[in-house]
Amino acid sequence: MSKTQIKQLIASRTHTDGLTETGIRGVRLFRATRSIPCVPAVYEPCVVAIVSGAKEAVFDGNRYVYDDSQYLCCPMSMPVKAGTPSASADHPLYGVFISLDPQLMTVLALDMETAGGALPTGKGGPPAQGIQLASWDDNFTDALVRLLALGASQTDTAVLGAARLREVYYAILKGEAGVFARQAFGAGNAIARSIADVSAKLDAPISIDDMATRAGMSRAAFHRKFKQVTTMAPIQFVKSMRLNNAAMKIASGVTVNEAALDVGYASPSQFSREFKRMYGQSPRQWGAAQHLPAGMAMGSEG
Repeated sequence: MSKTQIKQLIASRTHTDGLTETGIRGVRLFRATRSIPCVPAVYEPCVVAIVSGAKEAVFDGNRYVYDDSQYLCCPMSMPVKAGTPSASADHPLYGVFISLDPQLMTVLALDMETAGGALPTGKGGPPAQGIQLASWDDNFTDALVRLLALGASQTDTAVLGAARLREVYYAILKGEAGVFARQAFGAGNAIARSIADVSAKLDAPISIDDMATRAGMSRAAFHRKFKQVTTMAPIQFVKSMRLNNAAMKIASGVTVNEAALDVGYASPSQFSREFKRMYGQSPRQWGAAQHLPAGMAMGSEG
């Protein structure tokens, strides 16, 4: 089983740029045949695997370029910029976007921790923060081929899809990103819970003191731990999540005022100021400049 098979499966099933559903919840194929610069997006818990071409993500100033030698693992919701700067009609990008179900990943992580066997310990050095690139290994490749091969039969997809997706999750947890992912999905990860809560309630008032209280920490301890996990202070993270979500909404055709309200800004003028400070354009200028194929940023909508 090989990445060549995966590429052939994707190429045969994607007929337009953007995302293509597979019939398996949370698993989508994607194609890009033109260069798209990095634009604001929000990655929900996911793995992005490329089998042809290269993709780029920028998180808190760090640039991640990955191709068929590494896949991207993002176990918690993160505000990023993402694009396909090297894609073209002659050299299309093909890949797979896999949403990570936090509940199932947590169950698998706990099962692995209690099974009694030795778990991968990862490479030396500081722990990964926010997102991580992981080398493809045979377990991940084989599990992904088995998952995508189900697309040839609607019955096979319906009956076996969940089990094959579980195999892919297990391969991720056993692989190079396994320690990183298990830390995010393991028991007692208060920061991961805080991030999930923020992501689900961007339109509501968000208090750092309340986040710390729910995490069972003092404000100072919560701030320190949050920055260790995400590289960002909590206030900076919340603002980036809100503005990236708003940028995606505006690019999809939502009005500036609607986008501002949807992500918790009561003051349109404050929203415009902070948006321009982060992206160098007013929200209206930003919206006028965006002409992306549906789903190409692969953020919270995909």
